[in-house]
Amino acid sequence: MGDYSPQDAMFDWNDLKYFLAVAESGSTLAAAQALRVSQTTVARRIAALETATGVKLFERRQAGYALTPTGEAMLASALAVRDSADRFGEAVGAQSRDAGGTVSLTTMEIIAITLLPPILRDLRAAHPGIHIDLDTSDEPRDLASGAADIAIRSSKQPTGAGLVGRRVADNPWTVYCSRDYAGRHGIPHSREELATHPFIGGGGHIWEPYRAWLKQYRLEDSVVMRYDTASGLLAGVRSGMGLTILPAFLADREPDLVRCIPAREDDTTGLWLLTHERLRHVPRIRVVLDFLAEALTRLARN
Repeated sequence: MGDYSPQDAMFDWNDLKYFLAVAESGSTLAAAQALRVSQTTVARRIAALETATGVKLFERRQAGYALTPTGEAMLASALAVRDSADRFGEAVGAQSRDAGGTVSLTTMEIIAITLLPPILRDLRAAHPGIHIDLDTSDEPRDLASGAADIAIRSSKQPTGAGLVGRRVADNPWTVYCSRDYAGRHGIPHSREELATHPFIGGGGHIWEPYRAWLKQYRLEDSVVMRYDTASGLLAGVRSGMGLTILPAFLADREPDLVRCIPAREDDTTGLWLLTHERLRHVPRIRVVLDFLAEALTRLARN
């Protein structure tokens, strides 16, 4: 190995702003005021920069700090670094503001046709450069493999490699009927009363948790009709055909529906907003994540 010298040291890029502040103001006091730090901090950072580079940048005088010839020679390079950093910051800001491109969003059909239309309308108005591909497949998409960029899922605890996100709302499941049905047949309030009413089943991806709920309450034989889509199930219950099981976060916001019984206290199902860790800082993905999180959290508060 060769001999070590101060010139081999890596200096702290952050110290360049102290160098420039002192060079432009002529004193550590004025530089400290401009940077909103202590005068001692400025003096220490200048000394650290000189030690790391192995060159003397300033003459310490009673009247202040004056650039040495070496400092004068370094000034143009330091200004260029600052200008480049400023341009980089402006480019990042512009990219974040004007993020554009396609974002694939996957969720259950019942969420896509109830909660999302007004939210996606507002997203489009706020960020016209972003295009949404909405996937309502019954099969949960694998975000790790790139099958989708963002997922909105109803789950107790999402699983999957590299998932990051947050729980934006509680979303327990319980029984609903239409206001018209309630007016004609009354609202059942117990398991025994539920057993005397017809249930509408199916709903695509929601049928699995729905059927588990029916099995738990021994109501599987009460299903008189099944739809293979969530939109069909919603049409059926809205028409007054019978009862159905729905996630509360969306069903409570349906003006035509009435909740029949309280959700179970031990139902910890939540609504989750998820992406993959490799995508979380991509500008267009970040914009959509932030917008959806704010909109869904606002709905939950209301």
